[in-house]
Amino acid sequence: MIKEIQLQVLPEQAKKTEVLKELISKKLNIELSEINHIEIVKRSIDARHRIIKINLRLNVFIQQEFEKKEEDFPIFKNVEGKEEIIIVGAGPAGMFAALKLIEKGKKPIIIERGKEVRDRRFDLAKLTKEHIVNEDSNYCFGEGGAGTFSDGKLYTRSKKRGDVNNILDILVMHGASPEIRIESHPHIGTNKLPKIIKNIRETILQYGGEILFNSRVTELIIKNNKVDGVQLQNGDEINAPNIILATGHSARDIFELLHKKEIEIQSKAFAVGVRVEHTQELIDQIQYKCEIRGEFLPPAPYSVVKQVNGRGVYSFCMCPGGIIAPCATKPGEVVTNGWSPSRRDYATSNSGIVIELKLTDFAEYEQFGPLSGLEFQKNIEQKAWKVGGETQKVPAQKLADFTNNKLSDSIPKTSYFPGTTSALLSDVLPDFINQNLQDGFKLFGKQMKGYMTNEAVVHAPESRSSSPVRIPRDFETLQHPQIKGLYPCGEGAGYAGGIISAAIDGVKCAEKC
Repeated sequence: MIKEIQLQVLPEQAKKTEVLKELISKKLNIELSEINHIEIVKRSIDARHRIIKINLRLNVFIQQEFEKKEEDFPIFKNVEGKEEIIIVGAGPAGMFAALKLIEKGKKPIIIERGKEVRDRRFDLAKLTKEHIVNEDSNYCFGEGGAGTFSDGKLYTRSKKRGDVNNILDILVMHGASPEIRIESHPHIGTNKLPKIIKNIRETILQYGGEILFNSRVTELIIKNNKVDGVQLQNGDEINAPNIILATGHSARDIFELLHKKEIEIQSKAFAVGVRVEHTQELIDQIQYKCEIRGEFLPPAPYSVVKQVNGRGVYSFCMCPGGIIAPCATKPGEVVTNGWSPSRRDYATSNSGIVIELKLTDFAEYEQFGPLSGLEFQKNIEQKAWKVGGETQKVPAQKLADFTNNKLSDSIPKTSYFPGTTSALLSDVLPDFINQNLQDGFKLFGKQMKGYMTNEAVVHAPESRSSSPVRIPRDFETLQHPQIKGLYPCGEGAGYAGGIISAAIDGVKCAEKC
């Protein structure tokens, strides 16, 4: 028989099969010889106490032979010459929508403003080293979307929205480690995700789908309140009766286009803050309550949430053993984000620390209507550009200095390669954001002893946590209520918040087409 059990073990025991078998034998009161195989179903770390434990959910094969099941991967069909559906955007929402359409026997035509994943690297290098922003190829735009070069985290709370395991299986099918099915907070890593994205592209092309790179959509063709296709920047038209709009949270030109065409969009609350960097060694000491992290433990993450003056202040996209990256999508702005490689082996860790915004916070920009939050976001990023010295250097303060409104006399070298400019972040952030962040950091410092230190550096801003716009859609059909055949999808439409949830939403939209 196969018995599922829960087991809590020491880190050094967790990866030793024979040790686990002995512990299971004692727990179930059976002979060691009766255990033919053990299979780890889920793994997580419990670091709440001084002695750290690993929680395991296991399938134990008791007096039963283990036969490895064949992978239950999707069956794709050749869709050459079949019904065509346009997908705008080659991020996770767009790419997983394309795979689902191929499953259904329909032909996806993906239109992506940026470049193939390999070619994006050259533009990221120019952004990082020369401060040159390519508006179509950067950390946010290009094959794979924003998640490709900003970490590849696969953790999601969206389990009620769709089949998370299906998304993980497709990633494994295309080269991801099967370990992502097991870990409670799975992570691929910026160094490995591009190869997986390339493999997904090859699957789409192999089965008859099309992908157009370096092709920015500049117009939606609409006839009698129904989509008829798109026009590209070069003047070409591509026609199809259905469009999945999966452009990502930074496609401001698309939001502006919709607003100009009087297609309903809505201002949406989001979150803005900063990105703080500590040494990974310090975070390990705080989280694992040790001087030196043991060899069987991964670099420690952290997650904190506090209520400050009626608003949530919380960590966002925490990157253990990672670096801070420049994520501007247009000249004249500064934006930060973070990422980690698969091994998470950099000496520094970073996290966005953001506060939740309310629609009333955008009152100063009410003349922009549903784009008021977008203008609020732009204003902060443009201030950061000016305060930083009109380069991609980021305004920064030492953490303790930030909480005390003190200009830092110098900034320690951080992982943010373009460099930092010592500045009062109150010159970048609105007063209420600045104050709530200061109060939030003080509360974090009380919870995590040692966290509040001038060895840590605060970089501003972290402003692209999610889309500042929601594109409405019908609950049942997922089409825009005003325009038939238009399927707002993923992060840019306001219905997702990461790789997995965006992929799930792409699948849902494709199922409705």
